[in-house]
Amino acid sequence: MSLTPTPADRFTFGLWTIGWTAQDQFGSATRKDLDYVEAVEKLASIGAYGMTLHDNDLFPFDADESVRRANIDRLKGALEATGLKMPMITTNLFSHPVFKDGGFTSNDREVRRFALRKVLKNIDLAAELGAETFVMWGGREGAEYDAAKDVISAIQRYREAVNVLTSYVKDKGYNIRFAIEPKPNEPRGDILLPTVGHALAFIETLEHPELVGLNPETGHEQMAGLNFTAGIAQAIEAGKLFHIDLNGQRGVKFDQDLVFGHGDLINAFSLVHLLEYGNDGKTRYQGMRHFDYKPSRTEDYSGVWASAEANIRMYLLLKERAAAFEADPEVKEAKAAARVDELKQPTLSPGEGYAELLAAGESGFEPDAYFNGKGFNFVRLNQLAIEHLMGAR
Repeated sequence: MSLTPTPADRFTFGLWTIGWTAQDQFGSATRKDLDYVEAVEKLASIGAYGMTLHDNDLFPFDADESVRRANIDRLKGALEATGLKMPMITTNLFSHPVFKDGGFTSNDREVRRFALRKVLKNIDLAAELGAETFVMWGGREGAEYDAAKDVISAIQRYREAVNVLTSYVKDKGYNIRFAIEPKPNEPRGDILLPTVGHALAFIETLEHPELVGLNPETGHEQMAGLNFTAGIAQAIEAGKLFHIDLNGQRGVKFDQDLVFGHGDLINAFSLVHLLEYGNDGKTRYQGMRHFDYKPSRTEDYSGVWASAEANIRMYLLLKERAAAFEADPEVKEAKAAARVDELKQPTLSPGEGYAELLAAGESGFEPDAYFNGKGFNFVRLNQLAIEHLMGAR
């Protein structure tokens, strides 16, 4: 398998990632601003498929229409010249002080109305740039104090906002779907729709749930102590994995946004295996492999681009290891011993219901046989996975 990326790999990067100037809460920037045309040209040169952005990565928050248009046209020229795509955009509802209590769920009604107008305008931008996914990360939609936020009303306002946006897309005839990006905390103490499960439940209450899915991020689920691969599997099974953000995270701490695979490497391996082979040996996810990471504050721009290439290389290496794992006859034997594929078999026989199940009785089944016997071989299977990950097989 080649480790040279091609556009067919569908690797994309956020402009806010490679363009992060490395300012954090404890220190000033260590890098200058990155021009978005340079970003487009460089990403194209390293084999990326596309770039994504927030509206205010492209033009200032207070930009008038002439400034906005000039930047949009300049970006479109760079995309056309390089062939790089813009498959997703999103709107910044978190940086400006007006959003300090959120956008869609601010206690201030006028802020909520302003936020909706801002997003509606940028849906038009997404359509103009050819983006088919509009990500919604509600980083400020939350609270630090339980008494400060009527959460029931906040969920209702969130639903109201998303219903407005989906109606707008349908009325305009845009080929755009929305992807909610869950996160448990940071920058708010507690963020609404904090995990994949919360967001899936919310989506089912919407007027147009078919237009709304998920954009899960590695670090966000792992910040909550959850297994990212398991969350992605649930999103795929529900038909709601519209986009994915890949990065690295080491445990339950602040959102590290490391290079993909530079955190929980074993989980990164299982994730790539899932994305590429699903549960039936076939690719189940056809979307972008989007890297939402932050180049280390210690790096200059040579290090930034080295880190961008590291994300790509890590994914391709893990894909290579996953292919070897999938093809290994010993792995197939171990999976059979672990009865992995038996889980695909329905528990009930065709036409069987609870009455037939009860009438069938135990049918010779011996629960006590599982004491000191009938092991599932999981450790052996996991050992084989790790050996493939290490390149030992």
